[in-house]
Amino acid sequence: MSGQAVAVPIVRPRERPSRAPLRLGGLRRFIVPILLVVLWQAAAEAGLVSTRLLAPPSAIATAAWDLTISGELPYHLLVSLQRVAIGLAIAITAGVSLGLIAGLSKLGEDAVDATLQMLRALPFLALVPLFILWLGIGEATKIALVALGATFPIYLTLFGGIRGVDPKLLEAGRILGLDRAGLIRHIVLPGALPQALVGLRYALGTAWLSLVVGEQINATAGIGFLVMDAREFLRTDIILVGLLVYALLGLGADQLVRLIERRALAWRPSLIREA
Repeated sequence: MSGQAVAVPIVRPRERPSRAPLRLGGLRRFIVPILLVVLWQAAAEAGLVSTRLLAPPSAIATAAWDLTISGELPYHLLVSLQRVAIGLAIAITAGVSLGLIAGLSKLGEDAVDATLQMLRALPFLALVPLFILWLGIGEATKIALVALGATFPIYLTLFGGIRGVDPKLLEAGRILGLDRAGLIRHIVLPGALPQALVGLRYALGTAWLSLVVGEQINATAGIGFLVMDAREFLRTDIILVGLLVYALLGLGADQLVRLIERRALAWRPSLIREA
């Protein structure tokens, strides 16, 4: 045996998966929107689309550039962002607090869930006249609309996430000696986090929708005011600039939450494979 050569297996370093397919997959998402914009511009130049009723992409880009250079668009954008930030902060505080109260306690569920479900069934935009009577036509009404619209998705998803935790995990935690506080901290809240982040994504979309309505109530600044003012002068290019800004803000906020998901939920196998 000593004279025989022993084959030693060669251990090669594990190759990291290439991220090129992921990048190409991300670029493929923009092929259809870019194609639609090109067709839109071509139809406008060919006279198939009335430029008075629907400005072409080139006119929209020119209007966006002029508004940016003049400082008008950044000013209105900052005002709208401030309203959404304040309203969303109120919504997260209220939604998370109520979701924890109702989700972690049967008594808490009996106390708040029925009332919130009834309020959720009401079209919150129909409450605008009441908000104007209660809060006036200033900033408070606009922020309150954003807060109200964003609270319900956060509450519902957090409540559902807490109640949807696997009972086997809770039983395993009890066997390991965790008390109620330990179960909530180490099992219940991490288990409810994925759904809560989905609710945050819904809340962001609802917040922008609420802001569109709120900024039409005696506003003197904001993207909504910019759009309404452009309507008076039949400036469809500026109107579409405002709508595009809303769309980009919504997309950016959604991407931000998805980034938070990747960081906060890195323990999930599916996200590890994506990373």
